[in-house]
Amino acid sequence: MAQVMSEIFILQNQHNLFLGKQNNWLDGRDLNALYKTPHKDEAINQMVEASSKDYTQRIKIISCSPNEKGLPSIDPEILPEPLPKLGKDLLATLEAEAVQAHADQAVVDPVAALPDEPSR
Repeated sequence: MAQVMSEIFILQNQHNLFLGKQNNWLDGRDLNALYKTPHKDEAINQMVEASSKDYTQRIKIISCSPNEKGLPSIDPEILPEPLPKLGKDLLATLEAEAVQAHADQAVVDPVAALPDEPSR
């Protein structure tokens, strides 16, 4: 008979992002991609390892109960803003930034920028 986990430990940084299985920081919307463990000592070891790779990270251990699938039930109040998805959302963000950058550049008339002809 499978043992039911009473709590799961996940890691969260100062930007409210959660550590993923691939040692990347995620917004927590994809519960399956999160690093999780039923053992607090493993969570502490992972926290130390992640902190040693990037000393600017301020990581804390979050204890949460598992849902019916054994994935962490995260309190919505501690979730960050959703990160742009790699598909459409990221493309839309990059396009908007490019349009804004183009709008910020002054348009120069190449003919007006030429020096005047010297008089002979």
